[in-house]
Amino acid sequence: MIYLDNAATSWPKPPEVTAAMVQFIEQVGGNPGRAGHRLAVESARIVYAARQAIADLFGVRDPMRVIWGANVTEALNLALHGLLRPGDHVITSSMEHNSVMRPLRTLEAQGVAVTVVACWPDGALDPCQIEAAIRDNTTMIVLTHASNVVGTLLPVAEVGRIARRHGLLFLVDAAQTAGAYPLDMEDAAIDLLAFTGHKSLYGPMGTGGLVIGPRIDTGRLRPLKQGGTGSRSEREEQPAFLPDRYESGTPNVVGLAGLAAGVAWVQRQGIAAIRAHEVALSQRLIDGLAAIPGVHVYGSLRAERQMATVSFRIAAMDPADVGLRLDEEYAIMCRVGLHCSPAAHRTIGTFPAGTVRFGLAALNHEAEVDAALVAVERLAKGVS
Repeated sequence: MIYLDNAATSWPKPPEVTAAMVQFIEQVGGNPGRAGHRLAVESARIVYAARQAIADLFGVRDPMRVIWGANVTEALNLALHGLLRPGDHVITSSMEHNSVMRPLRTLEAQGVAVTVVACWPDGALDPCQIEAAIRDNTTMIVLTHASNVVGTLLPVAEVGRIARRHGLLFLVDAAQTAGAYPLDMEDAAIDLLAFTGHKSLYGPMGTGGLVIGPRIDTGRLRPLKQGGTGSRSEREEQPAFLPDRYESGTPNVVGLAGLAAGVAWVQRQGIAAIRAHEVALSQRLIDGLAAIPGVHVYGSLRAERQMATVSFRIAAMDPADVGLRLDEEYAIMCRVGLHCSPAAHRTIGTFPAGTVRFGLAALNHEAEVDAALVAVERLAKGVS
């Protein structure tokens, strides 16, 4: 089997991730903050260690500003629903995932004005267009760091400086970049960073969160839920301090144990080394696909300008049929369709059929890319 669906979730995971999760289940198992015995204390230590690992990864000084959630979608919802009010104006791009667009459309129906700035057909964004869209009532800019359809990197650092210059909040969706691309919240002037644990951080599904920068008024940022936190149990009001204000209920500690191990693995490999490996593989894939008659590759066609996500179509073939044949005839796992990003597909001109998407990662290698190219060429030639 050749797994090329890493933009959806990374697989396989490093063995350290599995080992950490098994160790928690077999040797710890306590509920953090819900007791004073040694197993509960060790569980709390694991939660904190994962929090510290994420803080270190993104250049955050206070690990208590790392808020756990089930995934990047929950994190984006916390930021958007928690901060935007009727009468506010928010700016985003035409390359966003539905994890951004659907909350924004819901808020739009409640009186929040939304401007979607058009990106170029390769998925790139001119930051000047973001600045030109700013109004008197603009309060936030929300932007994906990289497209999940074509991998194109958006200029978050430039947009962050624009947001800071105009006194606006800046929310970044780092689902496709966290762990595979250098990212420092302070350097990029990011106020809120939504991340997921199960992609390039190599943790399990069900992990992710929102990092809340120091410029955010947590009194204004409303929680999505309230409930037990293991703290201030004598009171029926939600605690106001971090992270408890936003973390109610028993956390996914077994998942966080795996996530911490995944982050540690990424740090040992080095993000710069992971990035260089993925760029080399991506360019090999892009060049190979582009050389096949009847195959059209979307995006920048330059691996240094994108993540290791490559979308293409074969002339006269439905992407769904291509994906099915790649699976059944060549044991190549990929993703087809709209990838939960209809706005992005409209931008690149592939709506409504979508594309075939190959997602590479740190554990892929050249032989897998070459085998995938042979399979696509055979399909394009009509060879079964």
